[in-house]
Amino acid sequence: MKKLVSVVLALVMLLGMTTIAMADLPSIGVAVYKFDDTFMTGVRNAITAAAEGIAVIDIADSQNAQPTQNDQVQMFVSKGVDALAINPVDRTACAEISKMAGDIPVVYFNREPIAEEMVDFDKWWYVGAKAEESGTMSGQILVDYFTANPTEDGVIYYVMLTGEPGHQDAELRTIFSVKALEDAGFELVEVAKDTAMWDRVRGQDKMAAWLAAFDRIDAVLANNDDMALGAIEALKAEGYFSEGKFMPVVGVDATAPALEALKEGTLLGTVLNDAVNQGRATLLLAVAAATGDFSTFPFTIEDGHYVWVPYQMVTEDNYTEFE
Repeated sequence: MKKLVSVVLALVMLLGMTTIAMADLPSIGVAVYKFDDTFMTGVRNAITAAAEGIAVIDIADSQNAQPTQNDQVQMFVSKGVDALAINPVDRTACAEISKMAGDIPVVYFNREPIAEEMVDFDKWWYVGAKAEESGTMSGQILVDYFTANPTEDGVIYYVMLTGEPGHQDAELRTIFSVKALEDAGFELVEVAKDTAMWDRVRGQDKMAAWLAAFDRIDAVLANNDDMALGAIEALKAEGYFSEGKFMPVVGVDATAPALEALKEGTLLGTVLNDAVNQGRATLLLAVAAATGDFSTFPFTIEDGHYVWVPYQMVTEDNYTEFE
């Protein structure tokens, strides 16, 4: 009985110490625009991993609805969290979120606040990547391909699968991928361009419709890997990637399924959107903002508000480095 009492007392003391330790950690309220986004799942997992032992986090799924996210922000504020980490559903809502947050610091990630709308706020930061870099790298992958495998007439007929309208990544990846091809001297014909909302099934449906509607398509540019993989499924249904019939498809993110497609030879290339370091930087920046101690923050903050995580080009030559 004495041994049992001793064990119980030890457990109580241990639990008490754990509770005290947890209470000493900063609390971070995290809202992600939606959980079933492949890339954001990687970022969310990285935030969770980075928080271990240094922060208590509460992560909410905003279900791709800004009103839902606003309610979550208000809930976090009412709980008295020390900082917020918000992946906004609508980037134009950031000013309103910061207004709701009051004195609570806010780290936005992946969807960049509109700078002109944030001038009245001091305690905000943004963690992301410069989308123009990913666009340029996407285009460069096709530049390299068509330099080695030119079309008969020297013209490239392409289709473009874009992400969410108004999202800075979708807009800039679209512009700069095409610019890279133009700057390399290629003559381009845009066969079709439409949003597939970052979604694999929508990408497949769009690509299937385009294959049925147009006689010539030489390449597919997609603003993310899920849409690129959807396009590949539609191409497979039309006999591509067998018996020497190939279509160059380029995505962005370097997700695990995309790396598998590179391995099997159906995806020409992608661009690493570093989910691990974006998630890690987001969490560490939120902790620094919550505690007021930036001395050990391992990333560079530019212009007082921005942390940029660089992209990397991924092709059949180096994809094994990212598996």
